[in-house]
Amino acid sequence: MLLIRVGDLMEIVIHARNANLAEDFRGIVTEKLKSLDRFSVKVESIKVEIKHEQNPRFGKSSHEVVLTTTGAGPFMRSEGAGFNDLAAFDKAATALELQMRKIHEKSKEINHESLRKPK
Repeated sequence: MLLIRVGDLMEIVIHARNANLAEDFRGIVTEKLKSLDRFSVKVESIKVEIKHEQNPRFGKSSHEVVLTTTGAGPFMRSEGAGFNDLAAFDKAATALELQMRKIHEKSKEINHESLRKPK
């Protein structure tokens, strides 16, 4: 289990089950999840859980990554499976980004004013 603190607001917890992680994986995860700060969704921590399937029949989906967020904002969870850790993480991060984007768009102030001139 590895804990990475990003700024004052967010921490990233990487937990690997039956997995040996590459050295650059931590850096890639940190940079990708740090970029999700651009949305105005309050997230205190993101847990990255990596699982490896030992059965060779699961070749193309033998690596699974689960991202779980906690904090003052809504609870979000996304999953991704792929042939290696980075492919699975990219799928999970894309799904999490779509959820955050949806919540961000809902929270925007939208004025429903007409463009027509009053008569």
